[in-house]
Amino acid sequence: MLLVGCGAAGAVAGIFKAPIAGLVFVLEVLMIDLTMTSLLPLLVSSVTAAGLTFAVSGTNPIFEFHLQNPFTVDRIPAYIALGIVCGLVALYFTRTMNYLEGIFRRLQGRYKKFLLGAAMLSLLIYLFPSLYGEGYDLITLLLNGNGQADWDTAMDRSFFYGSNHLLIYLFLIIVFKVFASTATNGGGGCGGIFAPSLFLGCICGFVFCRLWNMYDVLGIDIPERNFAMLGMCGLMSGVMHAPLTGIFLIAELTGGYALFMPLMIVSVGSYLTIKSFEPHSIYAMRLAQRGDLLTHHTDRSVLTLMSMDSVIQHYDQVLYPDMNLGDVATQVSNSKNHVFPVVNKQMQFIGAVYLDDIRHLIFRTELYRNFLVSQLMKQPEARLSVNDSMDVVVSVFDRTGAWTLPVVDADNLFVGFIRKSTVLTVYRQVLADFSND
Repeated sequence: MLLVGCGAAGAVAGIFKAPIAGLVFVLEVLMIDLTMTSLLPLLVSSVTAAGLTFAVSGTNPIFEFHLQNPFTVDRIPAYIALGIVCGLVALYFTRTMNYLEGIFRRLQGRYKKFLLGAAMLSLLIYLFPSLYGEGYDLITLLLNGNGQADWDTAMDRSFFYGSNHLLIYLFLIIVFKVFASTATNGGGGCGGIFAPSLFLGCICGFVFCRLWNMYDVLGIDIPERNFAMLGMCGLMSGVMHAPLTGIFLIAELTGGYALFMPLMIVSVGSYLTIKSFEPHSIYAMRLAQRGDLLTHHTDRSVLTLMSMDSVIQHYDQVLYPDMNLGDVATQVSNSKNHVFPVVNKQMQFIGAVYLDDIRHLIFRTELYRNFLVSQLMKQPEARLSVNDSMDVVVSVFDRTGAWTLPVVDADNLFVGFIRKSTVLTVYRQVLADFSND
């Protein structure tokens, strides 16, 4: 886990010349605990990667940014509003991408995925040329444009060329960028989340600023360049559920440290907005659905690291309903178990015989032929599925108060038993290893 974190920290730090953002990204998104054991390797990885990048390509920020107006207190309402808008756009981006990727996953065959992705992407780039590539050219234009004439060049080679509908053009890009990103990834291409988040955020901040000034909200004029940069921070924080990563990454990407206070306001506003609707980031939502998500919640992380195979007790012998008490006594004498599965001829689980329930009969040999297993068995408090997560297993034990529960597969075929004592023993072992790591 730590080596994966070091790789991610180094990649972010090296690609974006952002060593602090690389470190914070791993702590926020990959959920590695902030301990000296993990912090020092992450720092070394981030600093080394950023240092090598600086040596090769210089120390200038990735995006050139010139502060248009310094921070003033009267613009705080606009920063808060931008944070909320970025959070809502991030929510749209996250849920739409998840839905569209589901469509691609349901397609059988890579050529079908490729054709659908190619068709979507070709049409979108034809209509909106700004969607081609990473979009860094448009980001640079919005961050450094010197007036309407410069900003209108964003519509070059599109159907909007020569018109006065820049805001409509940019709004449509916000709507369709997620389709282009999903088509790239789902069709078999290679794409990520960082660049689309920066691209969308810059446009979102610019459009928000133009609309704010157009309608003279609160009588406060706000600068387009500054809000284009702040929008990048807001989208990054919202999509990744990582407010600190958004703050430090944009500050290091643009050199916009003079706007640290607005960056914090927009980042927190965006994060709180999307968190109200979507508990997991775009990275974590699928892991959470499968029960494989590691978080800073130690108990849940330990349960995630545990596997069903490590706690299931498999049985070589089983009981059938037509067996008598004598057959049960034979199995009891050759076993250390206190519970015995009862199955039908298809090995489907139908009940269990508990040693405590038959202890008063087991030594009375004259009764061996008087009782059948079907009369002695009981239904357990619950049944566990072999596909259940350990979090579900523990919840069922807590809810039922049982000490032993059967595990079955999707066809109700008997797999084994899980004892609460075994779960607690394995939990303690994993917790000790987790703490040592």
